[in-house]
Amino acid sequence: MPDNMNRTTENELAEAVLSILALRKSGEGEFSNLFKLIPKILTLTDEDMAQSDSRPAEHVWQQRVRNITSHKNADGNYINAGFLEEIDGGLKLTDAGRARAKPV
Repeated sequence: MPDNMNRTTENELAEAVLSILALRKSGEGEFSNLFKLIPKILTLTDEDMAQSDSRPAEHVWQQRVRNITSHKNADGNYINAGFLEEIDGGLKLTDAGRARAKPV
């Protein structure tokens, strides 16, 4: 459910990441690959598709996926909560994340 600005929330995007990574034995995914797959499982809004102010080469939703890493110390963040780990250029599913992941 989009937020008050009609954007997919960071947690909704993180849940999509969990679902995608759970399909992989390694549980790993590069951001570039996640960017190809997330639109196949989430309906993104026009606001999600807007150009990011801070990353002009990306859409807002892509920036928000990267925010999973940049906001890793924030309460409620999926890295901070132990569901994901930061890896070079992407994310890795933890055992807790695999247990939480919903099938796509």
